[in-house]
Amino acid sequence: MPRSVNSVASRARRKKVMKQAKGYFGRRKNVWTVAKNAVDKAMLYAYRDRKTKKRNFRTLWITRINAAARLHGMSYSQFMGKVKANDIQLNRKVLADLAMNNPEAFEAIVNKVK
Repeated sequence: MPRSVNSVASRARRKKVMKQAKGYFGRRKNVWTVAKNAVDKAMLYAYRDRKTKKRNFRTLWITRINAAARLHGMSYSQFMGKVKANDIQLNRKVLADLAMNNPEAFEAIVNKVK
């Protein structure tokens, strides 16, 4: 009796991976084994870097808040400690945005916590 293989599902699986590899350079886009490895690696990077992106943005916000706070004679840690002590419910993302785009509002916050 012949071996039963589900070639319809196998072909669909390969087509899905080849579609994901569309736009890659050279054999990565049209050779199955190379494309499969390239897509696997790309998915790994995408998963990892979704986490890294959050860390990078937090670092950026802290840097911006620190720079703005130092213009008003405070360090980042002093500023954030006083923000928490005064129960100001603004996160780092909002504080960094204020520091960059609305320095008057940031200065008002600094004056309130001093």
